[in-house]
Amino acid sequence: MTGDTERLLATVRLGKDVVDVLHRWRPPDDAQRDLALDFMRHLRDHTQDGVWRECAAGHITASTLVLDHTRTRVLLTLHSKVKAWLQLGGHLEPGDKTLEAAALREAREESGIRGLRLLGEGPVQLDRHSVRCHPEGSWHLDVQYAAIAPASARHVRSDESDDLAWWPVDALPEPTDDALRRLVARAVAS
Repeated sequence: MTGDTERLLATVRLGKDVVDVLHRWRPPDDAQRDLALDFMRHLRDHTQDGVWRECAAGHITASTLVLDHTRTRVLLTLHSKVKAWLQLGGHLEPGDKTLEAAALREAREESGIRGLRLLGEGPVQLDRHSVRCHPEGSWHLDVQYAAIAPASARHVRSDESDDLAWWPVDALPEPTDDALRRLVARAVAS
């Protein structure tokens, strides 16, 4: 199979999986429901590249908020480009079989933690935020999951991070943003 054929198959597989995930998902409020519809419209309008970083109009990403086994601490990365504390995550890759697999892969790569277990039946929330993936700007259409780390988890900072640390869920570091605070609150409540 050629690289182009593999990428086309991955585009179809991941696009279908994202739509399936968003159809099954029970959004916590009307704003999240509307955002899910926007994400699905994006994929309808960008069938060839809507899941890939190359899509300048925006692209689906997957992230994971990692909670410790007691659900009282959260592992955050001080992102080297954004210079803010964030959950772990990033771009989809052709080898990802599902959106959940991409979210877990990103969390493992950025934390070094094996044995992460996704919380619940699907994403915790969605977030659309502006990024500089392209000279003219772009959007991340981020599908955000939560995972529980094993009790014995030891993290290792990746090259994508200036720092990586556990924080109490009720004492998040600065700088961060409201989207992360909402994600933490929703993950802890689930």
